[in-house]
Amino acid sequence: MIKLFVPGRLCLFGEHSDWAGHYRTMNADILPGAAIVTGIEQGIYAEVEKSSLFEVQSTAPEIEGQWQDFACRMDEQELKRIAKSGSFFCYCAGVASYMLEWYKVGGVRIKLTSMTLPMKSGLSSSAAICVLVARAFNLLYNLNLNTLGEMNIAYVGELRTSSRCGRLDQACAFGVKPNLMTFDGDEVEVRSLNVKKPLYWVFADLCGEKDTVKILRDLNRGYPFASDEKEEREHQALGQLNQDIIDRAVEYMAKGEVEKLGQLMTEAEDLFNSHVAPMSPQELEAPKLRKVLADPQLLPLVYGGKGVGSHGDGSVQFLARDPDCQQQVIDYLNQQGMRAYPLTIKPVHTVRRAIIPVAGFGTRLYPATRALKKDFFPIPCPDGMVRPVILILLEELVQSGIEEICLVLGSEEERKLYADFFERPLSDEHQSKLPKDRLEYENHILDIGKRLRYVYQHEKRGFGHAVYQAVEFAHDEPVLLMLGDTLYRSLTNKPCALQLIEEYERYNRLTVGLFPVNLADVSHFGIMTGIWEDKDERILNVSSIHEKPTANYAEEYLGVRGSMGGREYCSVFGQYILTPEVFQQLADDIRQADEKGDLSHEIELTSALEAVRSRSGMVGVRLYSQRFDMGNPNALVDTIAKFSRL
Repeated sequence: MIKLFVPGRLCLFGEHSDWAGHYRTMNADILPGAAIVTGIEQGIYAEVEKSSLFEVQSTAPEIEGQWQDFACRMDEQELKRIAKSGSFFCYCAGVASYMLEWYKVGGVRIKLTSMTLPMKSGLSSSAAICVLVARAFNLLYNLNLNTLGEMNIAYVGELRTSSRCGRLDQACAFGVKPNLMTFDGDEVEVRSLNVKKPLYWVFADLCGEKDTVKILRDLNRGYPFASDEKEEREHQALGQLNQDIIDRAVEYMAKGEVEKLGQLMTEAEDLFNSHVAPMSPQELEAPKLRKVLADPQLLPLVYGGKGVGSHGDGSVQFLARDPDCQQQVIDYLNQQGMRAYPLTIKPVHTVRRAIIPVAGFGTRLYPATRALKKDFFPIPCPDGMVRPVILILLEELVQSGIEEICLVLGSEEERKLYADFFERPLSDEHQSKLPKDRLEYENHILDIGKRLRYVYQHEKRGFGHAVYQAVEFAHDEPVLLMLGDTLYRSLTNKPCALQLIEEYERYNRLTVGLFPVNLADVSHFGIMTGIWEDKDERILNVSSIHEKPTANYAEEYLGVRGSMGGREYCSVFGQYILTPEVFQQLADDIRQADEKGDLSHEIELTSALEAVRSRSGMVGVRLYSQRFDMGNPNALVDTIAKFSRL
């Protein structure tokens, strides 16, 4: 049994540009479409499992009395017939017929447990159920589809019904976060957007009437070639003018210019009314929509507003000024007989803290570690300076914007070593021997020392146990974890840690740097597998992570297939963005071991990561970088020989 949630979707900007951009396959002068789409907090909850039939059942209280359970054989022709029936089941059957035709799958049983998503209100309830069905088949039958693959199958499945959905409807597959979608002929690209400040949206079902099929039929008459001035204005609105609005919306969201974003909504609505609505004047007259957008009771509470989806009297959306205004808008719209909902898009926490465990003795580098901790081993650097390992790591964190750094030590006695290096100035005698640039660097070292915090791992119970010692330091926020016996070099102008932070801020989930290794070396690393989310094969939707597998196991189960058909083996790079859920899982693992009285049991980080991944997902990021291991003599020799080279 697998539990699923798929949200509805709200198009913030760029409605109709998806199907307009598709016409580039027939008219190259048409510009690609672009839209900003987000999942919403309302959606469809379900439990899914394998079955000999295709079954859709419901215990959802929201649709009680409106629902009849449904089942049919996994037969292609029967599923296609049901897809054309016009019932709510038609969407499910359309996707199932595609899955059976192309993937030869068995059946599934889908039990809807809650449906908080209003139907027929411009929020794509049909797309949500299609994505849910595609995802159920994908997960139950291990089809290894990425999110874009699920989205495309949901789209094709819905087209097997009488629906004429656009390509942006299935954006609900990407969850509750804003995405920029680009539509270039048959090609669709999706990119997550950064949000600088909280955005307090309200959207509402106007409880009016509109004929979406007629609206789309009327608007499509102007494509692929415009035959008069009215159709040319439609092309402009859905082409260059839309792209300008999208570009500004992305900029305002990234910079936190919320008032400008709200004003842009009103501008986009005015553009739609002047350039697009004349193509379907009867359906897009939309008296209820226009009345509520101009309501003097609402204007002081919002920065702007616009229609939703195909427009018409379907739904409306506003950008409220703050949480209190958001609630006032909701209350007012509900009093007017509409159904209003909040959508708060929050910025991802900027990663401000980092952890470096340095409690290990360094057995493989004995006897040198009797005299010097391995994170103080000297490493020649490209600028001619010789730095200890720990200083190289700390400088990367500072360059990546990290404000506080926690070192996990083996005992309180070890702290003196770090305090002497990072907090105690050189003697006057030694300072007098340094040239001016080195004296300035001395101040830089002391500044780094001000960022350091210390915790202690008194019991050696595994790497996960060491990381957990910093749970209070993490402060229930995302935190960057960096290994203390690995050096990193970026191949771009951004440090590796900053590259990882930026991707975390896009995806807002557990994030792990990845690095390809040879099959012969997999037994030395944690190995991730999954599906590439992007055509550049840089973002991996991780489906499992295994600690130091055998080569045979990795070859059979852990290879990541690329677009050219080859397979890669993706090791953990040595940098992670840990979410609060990881620390909660480590706490559970430690408690369970304690309850069993098994204090010798090692608390591993990898098993905690896998547990969190199974519940909330994990992103692997291929960093533009090099990695230098120094955990054993051969690796140390190699690092010293290569790290100094640019």
